Amino acid sequence: MKVRTRFAPSPTGNLHLGSIRTAFYNWLYARHSQGEFILRIEDTDRERSTKESTQLILDSMAWLELSYDKGPFFQSERLDLYREAAEKLITQGLAYRCYCSQERLSKLREEQLANREKPRYDGHCRTKNLPSTNEHSYVIRFKNSFQGEVNFTDQVMGSLTFKNSELDDLVIMKSDGFPTYNFCVVVDDLAMGITHVIRGADHINNTPRQINIFHALGATAPTYGHVPLILGSDGHLLSKRSGALSVLQYRDEGILKDALLNYLIRLGWSHGDQEIFSLEEMVELFEVEDINRAAAAFNPEKLLCLNRHYIKSLDSKVVASYLDHYLRELKIDLNPGQPCLEDLVVAFRERVDTVKEMAVKALDFYGDSVNYTEEARTYLNHNSVPFIEAFQKSLAKSLFWQEDMIHKDLEDLARQFNLKFGKIAQPLRVAMMGTTVSPPLHRTIYLLGKDRAIKRLSGALEYVATSQDLG
Repeated sequence: MKVRTRFAPSPTGNLHLGSIRTAFYNWLYARHSQGEFILRIEDTDRERSTKESTQLILDSMAWLELSYDKGPFFQSERLDLYREAAEKLITQGLAYRCYCSQERLSKLREEQLANREKPRYDGHCRTKNLPSTNEHSYVIRFKNSFQGEVNFTDQVMGSLTFKNSELDDLVIMKSDGFPTYNFCVVVDDLAMGITHVIRGADHINNTPRQINIFHALGATAPTYGHVPLILGSDGHLLSKRSGALSVLQYRDEGILKDALLNYLIRLGWSHGDQEIFSLEEMVELFEVEDINRAAAAFNPEKLLCLNRHYIKSLDSKVVASYLDHYLRELKIDLNPGQPCLEDLVVAFRERVDTVKEMAVKALDFYGDSVNYTEEARTYLNHNSVPFIEAFQKSLAKSLFWQEDMIHKDLEDLARQFNLKFGKIAQPLRVAMMGTTVSPPLHRTIYLLGKDRAIKRLSGALEYVATSQDLG
């Protein structure tokens, strides 16, 4: 039997870590088993589903490169399939039309709560075999058996048992003709040949209801694996307050997809003490049975630690492609003649937590002029003018723009003025960058490029001259 998994989000808001982890686990299991991974958009909630949320789902999957073999399928385009299945169950005596008013149902619930009973439908219309009519609205309910138990082995949670007497006749088709979640998910899983369902533990109570519907439709239910939910650092369910962002917000904050995927797989799954996994290793090693039963806690610092690792270890070309994105977001002109992005990555990869931070730091390498920080201004004075002028002339004569040649020119300059290297380095660094902190000075100058470096030295000399005139 070919393994077929699915990711079936509702487009009712942003896609968060818990949801994308579910998608990733299903993707991994399909790839590990040489199976298929299907994307299904469960958009039957007409009031809350939006095109914007659907696009966020698609964009998130694309960014993380979680490719799907079939889909996306939209439940809103499959309504005839659900209606046909519901009518079939009615014909077989396994579902029925219910005309109970909302007032009656509300009163029934109040009475049951007053009597300390579990609120549930009382089967008022269960045996009446009521026909379809346009005069009054009705719902279709599944005729659940009150005898026996539902037993299944969960790939994560182990053996689980539910008594049918604890379940009621749930609504499978609403009065507006739209299906409810527990019904359309079964019809779709059956139609799409889904063999394994990996989803959040908050769906466990839905599973016995869905298994009973599968059996009523003459089918075997998929194998289920319910993944514990993610907790925030405060021990409560992950939320915006406890640090959760939507998937694309992590991208916008400068997190690499490799780091996020590595973090997600370890957020509830383990393979010995190994922390860092290539995508190939994840596919090879992932087993649903190895998912932990205990809830995992979100740790933003651990995510940043992984991000730092990937910024340092990935090929500079890969990181440069991310840097390109963030610089364009900052409206930076990346035409020829600007600093090489791969060189910028090498210069900053040891100094940043995110690629967004790298982009902000790299801003200082664009433009012909700089703004001097208050601390930096003290290094630009009449004492620094002679060797700034000398170095400017030296750069103008340079025939080969190479880091080692620039470094040699700086050492020669220090000897020429009989100064320690640090005495000339800081004024020149300030002249180049407007601050006292930068990558090594020779690399900084190299990244700026010859023309821009000379222009910035001219700007520093002009600043000193203007300051002296004002003084």
